[in-house]
Amino acid sequence: MIDLLVRDVRVSDEATGETSTVDLHVDGGRIVAVVPHTDEAVEAGTVVDGAGAWATPPYVEPHVHLDAALTAGQPRWNRSGTLWEGIACWAERKPMLTREDVIDRAEQTLRWYAANGTLHVRSHVDVTDPSLVALDALLEVRDRVRDIVNLQLVAFPQEGICSFPNGEELLTEAARRGVDVVGAIPHFEDTREDGVRSVEIAVDLADRHGLHVDAHCDEIDDEQSRFVEVLATQAARSGLRERVTASHTTAMGSYNPAYSYKLHRILARSGINMVSNPMVSLHLQGRFDDYPKRRGITQVKELLAAGVNVAFGHDDVMDPWYPLGTANPLQVAHVGTHATQLLSRDEIEETFRMVTWRAARVLGLGEEYGVHVGAPASFVLLPAVDGYDAVRRQVRPTHVVSRGRVVATTPPAVTTLTWPGEDPAEVTFSPAVPPPA
Repeated sequence: MIDLLVRDVRVSDEATGETSTVDLHVDGGRIVAVVPHTDEAVEAGTVVDGAGAWATPPYVEPHVHLDAALTAGQPRWNRSGTLWEGIACWAERKPMLTREDVIDRAEQTLRWYAANGTLHVRSHVDVTDPSLVALDALLEVRDRVRDIVNLQLVAFPQEGICSFPNGEELLTEAARRGVDVVGAIPHFEDTREDGVRSVEIAVDLADRHGLHVDAHCDEIDDEQSRFVEVLATQAARSGLRERVTASHTTAMGSYNPAYSYKLHRILARSGINMVSNPMVSLHLQGRFDDYPKRRGITQVKELLAAGVNVAFGHDDVMDPWYPLGTANPLQVAHVGTHATQLLSRDEIEETFRMVTWRAARVLGLGEEYGVHVGAPASFVLLPAVDGYDAVRRQVRPTHVVSRGRVVATTPPAVTTLTWPGEDPAEVTFSPAVPPPA
């Protein structure tokens, strides 16, 4: 007898895009068989009727700040809406942090993520705090949720490495305590030279400890902020390559075409990943502009065309930088399609991949990600035709399965409509649209 049988679901081949209707056999937390759908009896501890749903790998969150989540308005609201006032508000909130405070807020946010079908999360945690209370709390959370959510932690020097007292020592201590990723924030450092040095420190530390790098890079509207070229070059020369990620890069929205052309070549050659956070960037950037106001979004469409891996992240969930958020990657994809003008059918489909497969590449999940024999049995069932359909209708997963266990179920919402001349009847809004023949 197997642990779990999921009947009558559609799975897509990531390489060919072909879809087939199958049954998934799960045992010991892994997918042990993917067989053509049949009504033949199979002994299983739990049986789920997929009813033709699309079984897709879970959503992946490549960029969030769990240590700050759910602190919006504490101790005050960010009234200017700028990145800089957000950092100032957070600096005032940091002394109030306790182990219990961080754990409670982080776990609540992770519950939202799991309910929405996100089972892999990369969270930055501020280490410009001599007590490192948030880091220790999130290391504990990582262990507490590991049976449901795979949580990666980034040692994030919010107030700088070179420009913050003992910043390099705190970053090194965070690596010693067991983070997965080393961060940096070069555009926030006091000088250009400090910014370059901070990238060198982060890359060297990650290389020595066998870790990844994920730097907040050029999150500013200044067209002269060009640290992403430094990060990409360091990634290539160190050999870390795809283990390096540049997050935000909003200054790229202000670069001139000639420099952008050169930069695309550097980025593609380096192999690094890029993460854009469209909801938060649209909110924070352009605040110092009169009209026309800049969009504050990196060159997502152009980077994809250049062969660079780009993913979408949520960034903030109700914190000093962003007062909204539901920990739902489909919402991020939906906003991202508009912000980056990825609005052809194929491009909308690609934004779904930017919160699944492309985000999985950022986290380095490899063969452990996907719906195939041997992979961990972590997937979601979506009442959708494909990624375009899921993004357009913002569908909720009917089932979320993590490592062989059903951890969340969401019944479909039913609306009864009374129309003139007709009896009350159930109605489906925004019905699914099949892909073109």
